[in-house]
Amino acid sequence: MSLSPMSSVLVARLRAFVLSVLALGALAGCAPAEPVFRSTDISGAEYGKNLRLTDHHGQQRTLADFRGKVVTIFFGYTQCPDVCPTALVGMSEVMGLLGPDSDRVQVIFITVDPERDTQALLAEYVPVFDARFLGLHGTPEQIAAVAKDFRVFYRKSGDLEGHYTIDHSAGTYVFGPDGRLRLYMRHGEAPQVVAADIKALLEGK
Repeated sequence: MSLSPMSSVLVARLRAFVLSVLALGALAGCAPAEPVFRSTDISGAEYGKNLRLTDHHGQQRTLADFRGKVVTIFFGYTQCPDVCPTALVGMSEVMGLLGPDSDRVQVIFITVDPERDTQALLAEYVPVFDARFLGLHGTPEQIAAVAKDFRVFYRKSGDLEGHYTIDHSAGTYVFGPDGRLRLYMRHGEAPQVVAADIKALLEGK
C-alpha cells in the first residue's frame, strides 16, 4: 500500500520528531545528575571562614582541621532545656544510620553561652551524645564574631545575672568534605533525611 504525498510528509515529520526526542533523551542521560538534597542547598555562601575557637579538649580549631569530612555545626548552650539536646540526640541517631561512614563526619556544637559553658562543662556535656562530637567555646567577643559570621541570632532572656535562658537560632550548617558550606538543615529534620543528605555529600555530590 503506497502512501499519498501528504501522508509521506506527515510520516517523515513524525519520524524526525521521534528521532529528535530520542536524541534529547540521550543527551540528558549523558549529563551529570544534579544532587537533590532534602535540606536547603546554600552552596556558595561563605559563612565560617574566620571560625577559630577552642574545643572541649583545649585544642584550637578551625574548619581546615576537618578537611575530608562532612562537618555539621549547631549553635546552642548546655543549659538549654529542649532544642539543643534534641538537636544533639538527632545527630547521634544520624551517626548510627550512617554506620561506618559516620567516622567521616564531624559534629560540632558551638556554645552561645560563653560565660557559663566552660571547657570543663562542655567536656562533660557534649560527649554524652557521642564521644566523637566536639564542643567549641571562646570569649564572648569570639563567640559574637563567629555567630555574626554564620548569621546566627542569640540573646539572653530572663534574669541576666543568674538563671537566664538564651533565645537562639536552631538550624544546622553542613560543610562538604572539600570545606565548602553546602546545606542548612532546619531544626527537627528527620534523622533519615539528614543521613541521606550527608551520605550524598560523602559520595561527592
